Amino acid sequence: MQNDLSKRREDEGLSQGELAEAVGVTRQTINAIERNRYDPSLELAFKLAAHFNCSIEDIFGPEGQ
Repeated sequence: MQNDLSKRREDEGLSQGELAEAVGVTRQTINAIERNRYDPSLELAFKLAAHFNCSIEDIFGPEGQ
């Protein structure tokens, strides 16, 4: 799964740690998601989408799209 989490985070001027704190995970989790090394749980995906006021599909999508 690919994502644009790092772009959204940087556009808001947030560090990985600040985003992690806002959604209740560790900075390492945010780093792993941004580097496509970890797919978030559905619960975390919903939290991230709510934080950025968008749908899950706006952040995450299948590889190659």
